[in-house]
Amino acid sequence: MIAHPNSLSATEAVRLILLGKLSSEDLVKACLDRIALRDRAVNAWACVDADSALEQARKRDTWTGPRGPLHGIPIGVKDVIDTVDMPTEYGSQIYSGHRPPWDAACVALARAAGAVVIGKTATTEFANIHPAATRNPHNLLHSPGGSSSGSAAAIADHMIPIAFGTQTAGSTIRPAAFCGVMAYKPSFGLISRFGLKLVAESLDTVGLLGRSLDDLTLLMKVVSAHNMISLKKGPLTVPRIGVYLPSFLDEAEPSACDLLEQSAKTLAAAGASVLICNSRLDDARLNIAHSIIMGYESARSMSYEFSERKASLSFALAARLEEGVQLTLGRYEDALNDACSARHEFDQLMQNFDVVITLSASGEAPIGIESTGSSLFNRIWTLLGAPCIHLPCALGPNSLPLGIQIIGPLHQDMTFLEHAQWISQKLGSTEFVSQHFLAS
Repeated sequence: MIAHPNSLSATEAVRLILLGKLSSEDLVKACLDRIALRDRAVNAWACVDADSALEQARKRDTWTGPRGPLHGIPIGVKDVIDTVDMPTEYGSQIYSGHRPPWDAACVALARAAGAVVIGKTATTEFANIHPAATRNPHNLLHSPGGSSSGSAAAIADHMIPIAFGTQTAGSTIRPAAFCGVMAYKPSFGLISRFGLKLVAESLDTVGLLGRSLDDLTLLMKVVSAHNMISLKKGPLTVPRIGVYLPSFLDEAEPSACDLLEQSAKTLAAAGASVLICNSRLDDARLNIAHSIIMGYESARSMSYEFSERKASLSFALAARLEEGVQLTLGRYEDALNDACSARHEFDQLMQNFDVVITLSASGEAPIGIESTGSSLFNRIWTLLGAPCIHLPCALGPNSLPLGIQIIGPLHQDMTFLEHAQWISQKLGSTEFVSQHFLAS
């Protein structure tokens, strides 16, 4: 009998199910028990279908055919991603009870690989700025981040091992940072967005959250059209690491800056070439470009909701969409050109490094749930389309998680994941996650 199977990583659970030491039904039941115990406080879920999840799990346990790589593994799906068998409400009363006639591509691929969809994780309204009711499991008085609030909180609280999120600015990396879990925003376009309620089509990316890089790679193999291979278990190539210090570093808390500095020293002591990035992207200009692109595109992607159901939108989102409507085509095109130029500059920067490390967020999760925190440290990387990973590796002065963000070259995700694995091993990220998850 496995104690607390809901605390297992996805890769550990896959191995135990394959060996016959754990059933999918026992794993799913443990996750459902945890949800029943804790979710009234955490509010990580928009919808949970316990009966369906257990039925799916029993079918996995009696299946005699070929098994997929996620056979029997429970997963959460952010509630801006369509599911055929449960409501998809996009965090909005406008779509209360809405039932799409299909699964989003990433959900369909996960199911085909044997995953058990337990339910829909809470999201901010339309994956935008108005927060969900989700709270940070480490301290319920603090924000879990957003917009993938529920996915990060559910994993941090041992409710599920893996989940889908999305990112338009910092919506996967930041909640992972605040909740102390691992997250991966792949290169732009690497995962199909069919079935995702778009915010900004030039930026939106399906994100992955889990308890280890092995978990994230396993899920990536399933949902990506690319031939993703398993991470190496033997010696890994030592990466050339750049330390990226943005122009707005004074917006960060001292504890976050100290952790980045200490991480760089640890990686250098482990044998990596670690250098400060002498050339820096035009952060201020790129943050403006991101805001313009997101504002212009979201106002148009949500034209129905804004024109026909404006009274049902939050004040904050309605105001943001109003600003987006006022943006001119000329400003939008200028912002797109700025982003294109910056991608060329980023390619030049990455000629000297395999990865760069920087802050994932300004610091620990802020107190209160009226805001999901600032995406300042994430926007430019989303604008560039670059792959990003959050590694949790410390506790801050308020005993809340801190970590670092790793950035890699565009569309070199497999090599990027291997370099991230080396960094994770040297910083002890997996051990940190194991030790500092909430006790079951």
